[in-house]
Amino acid sequence: MLADPADQQRLLTLAELDSEIGRLQHTAKKLPHHARIAELMKNRQAITDDLVAVTTRVGDLELSVRRAESDLTPVRTRLDRESRRVEDGSITDPKVLRELMEEVERIKRRITELEDAELDLLGQLEEATAERDELASRKKEVEETMRAEVAVRDAEVGKLSAEAKAITSSRTSEAGRLPAALLALYEKIRAHSGLGAARLYRGRCSGCQLEITVSDLDTYRKAPENEVLRCVECDRILVRTADSGL
Repeated sequence: MLADPADQQRLLTLAELDSEIGRLQHTAKKLPHHARIAELMKNRQAITDDLVAVTTRVGDLELSVRRAESDLTPVRTRLDRESRRVEDGSITDPKVLRELMEEVERIKRRITELEDAELDLLGQLEEATAERDELASRKKEVEETMRAEVAVRDAEVGKLSAEAKAITSSRTSEAGRLPAALLALYEKIRAHSGLGAARLYRGRCSGCQLEITVSDLDTYRKAPENEVLRCVECDRILVRTADSGL
């Protein structure tokens, strides 16, 4: 391909703009905030899972406490009834009265057992409720931290995007000054290697950083000024300058 040397020089400007746009995009992707946000999201999910589990446990314990209280109600009612029978003197048969008093004692023991079980459930419920509230508080703190981190991240990305947009505008203007065929070749190479053109500097391709062989340099030296040179190693367009070493 043949192209005016001045247009070939513009390729270096285009490559520099593309390189800067790529650098800004890479910086935006590699901001440390991304990793911190990902870690916070991971922590939030773990806390959420624990919170769901303990909330379910709280609900189960609340149901168990209600059942325990429900179980106690008829037993207490029975104790009141049998105690009144013992105390009101309506039972005159000593044997019956003794059996009734023994029944009252059995009921009292049963009530004690049920109350102890209920107290144990209440203790478990208190612990589970405290754990649930602590997890809810931790989740809120993590979410607040994450929102702040996202805001900082978004501001940084916005700043970098604005810089990239401004450079892209300059890049569009610069690309518009190039011949269509030369630009198409540059874009094709850039799509493959990330950099469409590189400077031939002191006998070295500034794209792949490999030193050009003596025979290839001789070929480049003999080539017409308007011939578009290509690096034999990376295939990029090689642009000749005063420092090319030819």
